[in-house]
Amino acid sequence: MMAYLEMKNITKRFDHITALDSVNLSIEKGEVHVLLGENGAGKTTLMNILYAVYKKTSGRIFLDGEELNVRNSKQAIERGIGMVHQHFMLIPDLTVIENILLPHKSNRGILNIKEKAKKFVDFACSYGIEVDPMALVGTLTVGQQQRIEILKALYAGAELLILDEPTAVLTPQEVDSFFDMLR
Repeated sequence: MMAYLEMKNITKRFDHITALDSVNLSIEKGEVHVLLGENGAGKTTLMNILYAVYKKTSGRIFLDGEELNVRNSKQAIERGIGMVHQHFMLIPDLTVIENILLPHKSNRGILNIKEKAKKFVDFACSYGIEVDPMALVGTLTVGQQQRIEILKALYAGAELLILDEPTAVLTPQEVDSFFDMLR
């Protein structure tokens, strides 16, 4: 039986440099995995291939039993893959709810922002996260911004969530809170 995610013999070359050489990764639904290695070991490169930021040189990826051939992150999101990058992709001058709603096609046109904000607060609470949807993202702490990024991916329907160096920018207290949230 095949795992939820199978990355088989993934190789990535940048010109004459081999960043990944026949890497295999297998993940079941509900599991949490940590990729450990030195800087330059290829952890982020492997995840960027899964999220379609980079194109693999060779190898195959299967998601829920089907071969995954996404060409960009938009298609990865449509397949239920979300990624929170080490450097957040939020727009600081927008509110939390504006950042959450911005990428969704269904939000084109006239929106009832208060209704959407209430729905999002309920969604965040289901994960045990309190959030002010009207707060400007630029006024939030790094830990709060990270939680918004995670919620943004989950709100978009992510079933597989990639977190690139999630503790690198957090204080020790925020690291503890992060692991509580992850559990």
